[in-house]
Amino acid sequence: MQSLAKISDVLSKDELNMLRQKSDLKALATLVWNWGLIVAAFAIAVVWPNPLTILLGILILGGRQLGLGIINHDCAHHAFFKNKAVDEFVGHWIVGAPMNISLAAYRAYHLKHHQHAGTPDDPDIGFVKNYPVPAESLRRKFVRDLTGQTGYRDTLRKLRSFKLSRHWPWLTFHILLLGTLTLAGAPWAYLMWWAAEIFVYPAIVRLRQIGEHGTALDRTSRDARLNTGTTTAPFWQRVLVAPNNVNFHLEHHLFAHIPPYNLRKMHTLLASRGYYDGVDCISRDYFDVIRRAVRKDAAAPMVAAE
Repeated sequence: MQSLAKISDVLSKDELNMLRQKSDLKALATLVWNWGLIVAAFAIAVVWPNPLTILLGILILGGRQLGLGIINHDCAHHAFFKNKAVDEFVGHWIVGAPMNISLAAYRAYHLKHHQHAGTPDDPDIGFVKNYPVPAESLRRKFVRDLTGQTGYRDTLRKLRSFKLSRHWPWLTFHILLLGTLTLAGAPWAYLMWWAAEIFVYPAIVRLRQIGEHGTALDRTSRDARLNTGTTTAPFWQRVLVAPNNVNFHLEHHLFAHIPPYNLRKMHTLLASRGYYDGVDCISRDYFDVIRRAVRKDAAAPMVAAE
């Protein structure tokens, strides 16, 4: 591997300032796109109810549930709208409440991940520390996800910890969703949300986690090219499993305050100037992510340094 270049060698201060520029229009478009797909997922099943449209709707909802979580994440970084107060409102109420995510609690948790990425103090290290894994182990993980075992466990945990004083925004969302679908004459469609959250969302989250840090070359390194990965996903994968440029995770770790809608531009600039040359940190798509997640030999899995 060639010596690793500094970010300052390939991006000027003016370019970084340009990439840091937030756009209310782009943020609003991202928000509308996510909620538009959620509405469309329900609409295709309600207007043309059959197994295929219901299944497609559930698949789309699973991806957009992650999409709401990603916008919550971007608002936690104050990297979405220009106004921090708008980020706080959108992050907590518009995207956080449906996924039962407190913006403040998530921010406190997630900033530790950025500060300690790849180290034993990283709160997310447990999700990825054993990758790559044997093919059979990876298969079992996704079978548990897609058969609802992971989602059922997480849902029970969520319900057992429910407190009205803290989780009433989440409850309000579900009442509004059920009420809206009932008025539309399809209360049965409400179950699509839960089907997506129990059977689809966990697998998408796992795939995202693997692509972000499970395929890393050296999670103990402080260089983002070694402890984090990016996936250049095609459009259909960005719709179903990689919403809101979450696949450009390496770039996000380089500069967490760059808005998500600018990460693709940042990736293109860095790639064109050789920043990734000699460092195998870019996956072609999520099939490539799965390939990288499988251990090729009997060597011990990579773990964070103790």
